[in-house]
Amino acid sequence: MYNKDPVQVGPPAHLEGWFTEATTVPSPQYTDTQNKRLLEEHTPRFVGQESQIEIPALHCEVQEQITPLRTPTAREHWRIVSETTETAVLPSKRSGRIRTLVAIPCFNEEIAIGSVVLTARLYADEVLVIDDGCTDSTAKVAREAGATVISHGRRMGKGRGIKNALRYAIEHGYDCLVFMDGDGQHNPREIPLLTEPILADTADIVIGFRTFGQMPLYRRLGRAVLDLATSNGSSITDSQCGFRALNRKTMESMLDTLRKDDFSTESEMLRIAQEKHLRVGETPINCKYGDDLHTSTKNPLSHGIEVLGSIFWLTIERKPLLCIGLPGLVAIFAGVFVLLQFFWDFSATGLVPVELGMLASLFLIPGTIALILGLALALIARMQE
Repeated sequence: MYNKDPVQVGPPAHLEGWFTEATTVPSPQYTDTQNKRLLEEHTPRFVGQESQIEIPALHCEVQEQITPLRTPTAREHWRIVSETTETAVLPSKRSGRIRTLVAIPCFNEEIAIGSVVLTARLYADEVLVIDDGCTDSTAKVAREAGATVISHGRRMGKGRGIKNALRYAIEHGYDCLVFMDGDGQHNPREIPLLTEPILADTADIVIGFRTFGQMPLYRRLGRAVLDLATSNGSSITDSQCGFRALNRKTMESMLDTLRKDDFSTESEMLRIAQEKHLRVGETPINCKYGDDLHTSTKNPLSHGIEVLGSIFWLTIERKPLLCIGLPGLVAIFAGVFVLLQFFWDFSATGLVPVELGMLASLFLIPGTIALILGLALALIARMQE
């Protein structure tokens, strides 16, 4: 069964010093000469000698990560990777490439703020709650849920809370800032929908838009009016949605430019984005409305009037010549036309047309005042720049 040829075997490395002389062991004897030759060719005869047998590389199919908010990758986009490829790290809900802050301005939202903060923390590095003079336990619940809380001490307006959040994000080095409501109207699980274009650098500001089908009738009418007043020629679908994401460039632009402290801040942000030529993107979101969900701390009618008034004054402040000077100039031309008609009738009849004289005065006097005021405001705005 065995041949007589001994094979010299050295002591194992871990047993070095145990043997004082070489040990001989017989090698197996094979009747099949071909198998024997193959074994002798590839099998190391001495301990520590490497084998020449090559092990084929293992290949496997890896599908890209699937999130509940995205459609699974199609079969044709699967890719083949080898065993030597570096280990792939699946991205978590919080992207490692950008630091994200979720800011929630709120007033008396103790019922919903806890769950909103807990869910938002899954998609952000930090959650900031701006307590705008809450008289309930909103701040306490938010802290217990893990949020950082900034308290105004009194009602100062949503716009002031947004500016404080912008300042906090810039001072703490965040790359992306997400604004959302704390009343449960917005779903924190949809945060990646807004941050994805920021991460891909395809937009500077991303706004969630609500379909009219999920909004009550009175809110549809109010939104349509405010969208028309805010659009300023742009194609923004939902100008009043508070669920939006900003990159670092937009944060810096907004902090030094926002002026209003009320609910018109969303409209003012869009106007600034247009003036600064920022890239504005939109993504569909879902919103909760219903009698069992308190989604607003202000009456919709007074809210709409306040926003319209703020938009009007913002437009005047930013474009005084267009909003004041130009109408004044048109009124002056109309007054001059009526005044010429006044002199024509007087020369033809010899009678003083009192009605035409009063009408000419109504055009000329306010028109002149408006033109002078528009020029003065435009000069002041130019000096401030």
